[in-house]
Amino acid sequence: MPLPDAKIPSGPLEKKWDKHRFDLKLVNPANKRKYHVIVVGSGLAGASASATLAELGYRVTCLCFQDSPRRAHSIAAQGGINASKNYQNDGDSVYRLFYDTLKGGDFRAREANVYRLAQVSGAIIDQCVAQGVPFAREYGGYLANRSFGGAQVSRTFYARGQTGQQLLLGAYQALSRQISSGGVRMLVRSEMQDLVVEDGRAVGIVTRDLVSGKLASLSADAVVLASGGYSSVFYLSTNAVGCNVTAIHRAYRRGAYLANPCYTQIHPTCIPVNGDLQSKLTLMSESLRNDGRIWVPKAKGDRRAPADIPDAERDYYLERKYPSYGNLAPRDISSRSAKEACDDGRGVGEHGRGVYLDFSEAIRRLGRATIAERYGNLFEMYERITGEDPYQVPMRIYPAAHYTMGGLWVDYNLMSNVPGLFVIGEANFSDHGANRLGASALMQGLADGYFILPYTIGDYLAQKKKASPAPEAPVFRDVERESSERLGRLLEAKGRTPSDVFHRQLGKLLWDKCGMARNARGLKEALAEIPRLRERFWKEVSVPGTGESYNRALEKAGRVADYLEFAELLCQDALHRDESCGGHFREEHQTEDGEAKRNDEAFSYVAAWEYKGVGAPAALHREPLVFENVKPGQRSYK
Repeated sequence: MPLPDAKIPSGPLEKKWDKHRFDLKLVNPANKRKYHVIVVGSGLAGASASATLAELGYRVTCLCFQDSPRRAHSIAAQGGINASKNYQNDGDSVYRLFYDTLKGGDFRAREANVYRLAQVSGAIIDQCVAQGVPFAREYGGYLANRSFGGAQVSRTFYARGQTGQQLLLGAYQALSRQISSGGVRMLVRSEMQDLVVEDGRAVGIVTRDLVSGKLASLSADAVVLASGGYSSVFYLSTNAVGCNVTAIHRAYRRGAYLANPCYTQIHPTCIPVNGDLQSKLTLMSESLRNDGRIWVPKAKGDRRAPADIPDAERDYYLERKYPSYGNLAPRDISSRSAKEACDDGRGVGEHGRGVYLDFSEAIRRLGRATIAERYGNLFEMYERITGEDPYQVPMRIYPAAHYTMGGLWVDYNLMSNVPGLFVIGEANFSDHGANRLGASALMQGLADGYFILPYTIGDYLAQKKKASPAPEAPVFRDVERESSERLGRLLEAKGRTPSDVFHRQLGKLLWDKCGMARNARGLKEALAEIPRLRERFWKEVSVPGTGESYNRALEKAGRVADYLEFAELLCQDALHRDESCGGHFREEHQTEDGEAKRNDEAFSYVAAWEYKGVGAPAALHREPLVFENVKPGQRSYK
């Protein structure tokens, strides 16, 4: 199956989206109720899309595997949401946000998609304010802004350290209104098992009720995946334990292309690992880098208390290496710099895997009350977890797997190469290139759900000529049977090892061989080891209980099985991309001063992979990246 047209509109960059919206086919308001749309996921992207589509008149079914949409992992994006309002009058604009995003992604994203994201960003803030989201405000009542990594302007809107939670509550109330009015049918504790495709088109999904264990088929005119990213493949990540790759991986197995899976982001400000039995890591918001200064001792092995180390014996390495951006250097650069300092023997903490994030200077300059007003809940969370008071001693932080820029390939309309299958938010690959700037995840999720998908999905539905089959049709029964057999295979394994053990082993392998830094030797070793680990899993995994009841062990095992397949594709993509760019840092390709060295001549394209079977190499399809408005250059933050 060739890579389809990306449907990027012609014309000037700033007019592409407006022109495209006019060219899209429309669905008559009276006809919208005839169409049924399934949305998988109820985080920011899924909840906003479901609410908006139902408000327009479509019949919507929304799924989440939690007991409530309010438990979506979107709440963990604490620091803020970007928008080019230029409230600070500091030189921001739509074009500057576009440029910062494209540059931050190391010129590995489509110009048209990135510009559209910047273009609709202001409307997101207006929408959320109208919903009552309690953004921070200046003394005069104007919305406040703060700076974030990868930018020299203040464009990040925030609600203390709870921005993701407050935005999710805004989307959730819009979703709840539609649930109450009957526009949305909400299925909680329900997990997508597979995508159903007929004649090359997505026509529905098979789900499993996680309480009763019952499989069911849902037919639809279009399917929207808003299921988030796959960072939990590393086992220890900032993602919630339940986050998984299953929805997009099952779609990949049904023919949807997976693009740039090796583009995984490491977040620089996480609480370091504190033991072998942790199931996740805690993210400390990047917003802390506004006022916190990052440093390590200059001397190797210096184990003095931070207060005993004078300023002259401290290395504020981000301020030293990147004076223009300082502590607000982009995430990939900041993460690698922390790793370099720790690898050099200057890390802090019991295991030497940490750096200091120090607020003492900011507290002296601004006062404790101001810092508490900005970050109080984050400081409280840190103290509860570590037992240390960050008002008195510096925080200890270390990079951790966080966000995934890769995902299912989509065109400008957010539709995958499988007609009728749309993918939004972190589940698609579209807007961030090889590295996401801080405070842009919330922006993309809401842009896709509120302002892009509701336009573009209508174009597909208006031209859809054949009705989708009923849930009783043979195509649904076949997929149900395959799903049942897969679950049965897990239950019949009768091994003695919990799936978490395999997940932990896979995560360590990926972190060591395909984490902050990669090289060809390590990637080849991982590609040799993953099939052996997968074979052991199917022979030795223990899944107690049955499939006809609530069974967390079965849930986890199914997700780990998907990770054991997906991890091979992740490493294949990383080995294939023989360059360094953004979060994909190949040690063989770096400048003299250790920065990522791109190869635009050979790799200026989107790598979209086609499934060819378990253990078989995926087939590569290339989408060339064309830059008409910005000339890719060496990414410098010095």
